[in-house]
Amino acid sequence: MTSILFNSVKLGNTTINNRVGVAPMTRTSATPEGLVTDQMVNYYADFARGGFGLIITEGTYPDSKYSQGYFEQPGLIDKDQVQAWKMVTEAVHQEGSKIFVQLMHAGALSQGNRFTSETLGPSPVQPKGEQMKFYGGDGPFKVPKEATQDDITELVKGFVDASKKAKEAGFDGIEIHGANGYILDQFLTDYMNQRNDEYGGSTENRVKLLVEVSKAVREAVGTDYTVGIRISQGKVNDYTHKWAGKEKDAEIIFRELGKAGLDYIHVTEYEAWQPAFPEGEGTVATDSAFGDGGESLAGLAKKYSKLPVIANGGLHDPDKAIQIIENGDADVITLGKGALANHDWVTKVKSGQTLSEFNPERILSPNAKIKDFEA
Repeated sequence: MTSILFNSVKLGNTTINNRVGVAPMTRTSATPEGLVTDQMVNYYADFARGGFGLIITEGTYPDSKYSQGYFEQPGLIDKDQVQAWKMVTEAVHQEGSKIFVQLMHAGALSQGNRFTSETLGPSPVQPKGEQMKFYGGDGPFKVPKEATQDDITELVKGFVDASKKAKEAGFDGIEIHGANGYILDQFLTDYMNQRNDEYGGSTENRVKLLVEVSKAVREAVGTDYTVGIRISQGKVNDYTHKWAGKEKDAEIIFRELGKAGLDYIHVTEYEAWQPAFPEGEGTVATDSAFGDGGESLAGLAKKYSKLPVIANGGLHDPDKAIQIIENGDADVITLGKGALANHDWVTKVKSGQTLSEFNPERILSPNAKIKDFEA
């Protein structure tokens, strides 16, 4: 099959040999010390063998303070972890694919941190929902400590230090995790951020930390290294959340990120092609390749940031994946469950083979050695 999906594309200084990537997915299969295992090397290399042009790693903690979210999550904070990740980057490169590391600070959603039992957030607001049992959590989330200016300085420094280590480890780029309810998204989220300083209140203030981290990482790695950020409305603990200011919020958030030195924005929604703010929810309906009801979040990211966009969410159907690129809303698509079900999705689609369905029972069974889930 010949399609736009299999054309090469550039994200920053990185040329990817097709427009299909593996989305970052939490796995909790590192060692207790946060070291990559042989099992993880094989896991990532297998996607590269299956034809994916880009692989984005699971969320990886960037400091030895408050960032770790789950026990047995990998980190990128010391030379041993750098050396361990080199096994992954070398294996993926050997198969001809590119790999970005996703740097993730869990903040108030942390449910397993070997460095501290305390959690950190923009404000002392208990997160919604319950901890995720399949990642070893139980019961409600803790009320986090409110981040001081010193904590914010340390947080930014963690992303910077880990970014430098990402280059050492051989990654082709970095994705800053600003989505899914983790700390940068907590600063962006109205009900989690009750601050009265320059990081709280207006949308312009609440996006400020995401911009600061993006700029600091860019300065640390230089202009020729690929840096992106992941953005969402929904969260792992609040799937249906929508930005209160609707498209106006999207304009502010994506406009500010577009000026922060980033090479791309990775947008994730439950179904990437759906209107970000359906009709009747405060936006003007527009026609699109997917029907009426307003622009997708990916489309809004493209429109206001003027950056390349990666779209994620329900795009395992090749027709939908092609359509979101052809209609100009995205430049690259990433797959989570579709990739787990088909490590060779690209090869299968190219040759017209039938795709396998995602089976969560197999992936998340109590006896599974790997816990894979889209995050």
